[in-house]
Amino acid sequence: MIKNLFTTLCLSTCVFLSAQSFIPNPPSLDVKSFILIEPKTNTIIASFNEDAPIEPASMTKVMSSYVVADQIKNNFLDLEDTVLISEKAWRMEGSKMFIQEGKKVSVLDLLKGVIIQSGNDATVALAEYVGGTEEGFVDLMNAYANSLELSNTLFQNSTGLPDGNHFSSAADLAKVSAALIENYPEIYQYYKEKFFSYNDIRQKNRNNLLWKDDSADGIKTGHTSSAGYCLIGSAKRNDMRLIAVVAGSNSDKARFNETQRLLEYGFRFYATQEVIKEKTSLKEITVWGGKSNQISLGVAENIILTLPRPTFKDLKISYEYSNNLKAPIQDGEVLGSLIIKDGDSIVHATELIALDSVDAKGFFGRLWASFILWIRNLFSF
Repeated sequence: MIKNLFTTLCLSTCVFLSAQSFIPNPPSLDVKSFILIEPKTNTIIASFNEDAPIEPASMTKVMSSYVVADQIKNNFLDLEDTVLISEKAWRMEGSKMFIQEGKKVSVLDLLKGVIIQSGNDATVALAEYVGGTEEGFVDLMNAYANSLELSNTLFQNSTGLPDGNHFSSAADLAKVSAALIENYPEIYQYYKEKFFSYNDIRQKNRNNLLWKDDSADGIKTGHTSSAGYCLIGSAKRNDMRLIAVVAGSNSDKARFNETQRLLEYGFRFYATQEVIKEKTSLKEITVWGGKSNQISLGVAENIILTLPRPTFKDLKISYEYSNNLKAPIQDGEVLGSLIIKDGDSIVHATELIALDSVDAKGFFGRLWASFILWIRNLFSF
């Protein structure tokens, strides 16, 4: 009998253990730094040296396009505006759109030249048009960087050409990329275009990820001898987007393979789900001295989490609030907290708010309620 019981317990334990789900560690990459994030929830899925200063090379142009996008949104310029090309822009070294000095080119064409062809000439032409000079535009870039709280970033030019004081980090580049995608989708859409022709010259988008992964829609390559091969890649599958930044890879092929490995890892083993909907009644609690005896508690915003896929089935939600609430209570007033745990680990915590208002009773009603509450507390009912 005891032996059979022991066998049964062992089998039960084995079944329990076999039911647990595990995921592998993130891929190990031969790069200076990397990061993989889910931008909607601002979740870091995998990272290595993500805050270390790096030479961003042409990934700088993501910030340049962000500045231009914001200036367009605020009606300081228009995609149909035409820009007179300066000698400085025409003479720019490195990758080119092949614009010509003295010609006028639309903002849209220049923007595509920046995004698709990574043209240094197009970038400087836009910088001079927006900022008066490239130096003035760089001041704007750094102002935007501060507003986005890019704590490890300082720009010295608009293109990413080497400069000892021009730096960023994988985490900062992921952050500005997420902001571009969220705030300016009408500009971000150009990052997925595979080709752009200007002046009868057809050039291919340098982001080979667009050919390797059908779900990829951006973002930007970068390379100098000192920076190595770099890439900001992004892809969206169903309702989940991921952004990966790889810096300092040792070859052109490797940066795309490494970025794809990160994205595949994130999509395969992680999910983004809405756990609790905003303004939904989660708890009904008693109110003393109010014209209503109860009030509903909920959360002010949707709770959306990015977690390992097996984790969602094990989440536990708990509530902390006072049992002795007294009217009046205002709609939106903070009355407690909500905590979501995976085992003993807190994965999310937020405020519980009142979902409606409760007015107080008159003087004698409040007095009677206070007396009843006193009796209740006295005898620990």
